[in-house]
Amino acid sequence: MLVLLMLTLGSLMLQGMSLRHQAKVSQATLDKSAIRESANAESLLEWGRFLSWATQSGDRCQSSTEFSGRACLRVFADDTALLIANSGEQFRWQTGKVSGGKVRFDNNGWSDFCPRKEVSQCQIP
Repeated sequence: MLVLLMLTLGSLMLQGMSLRHQAKVSQATLDKSAIRESANAESLLEWGRFLSWATQSGDRCQSSTEFSGRACLRVFADDTALLIANSGEQFRWQTGKVSGGKVRFDNNGWSDFCPRKEVSQCQIP
């Protein structure tokens, strides 16, 4: 009788440990995917900084198969610009200005939050 009780308790403990292990593996997989998307978004932003963009008001997008995502430039009526990079659920933004027919991006680096007051201006068109 005691042996059966020990086997049952041992089996329940192993089953619980297995469930915890599966949950941890699943979380690690999600974390790995988020890290990859974050790195891709940062790479897309840097890639987008060096593309030749038309500087008229409006939106333009270019896709990258290398980084699995796209970069979009949004030029506003006041000659400010916003470069938006998106990979999966990750977004990065870089502000700039149109000057002399070229977009000059700010030196203060990228942002992982919308730098505009209107959140709709930060969305991928």
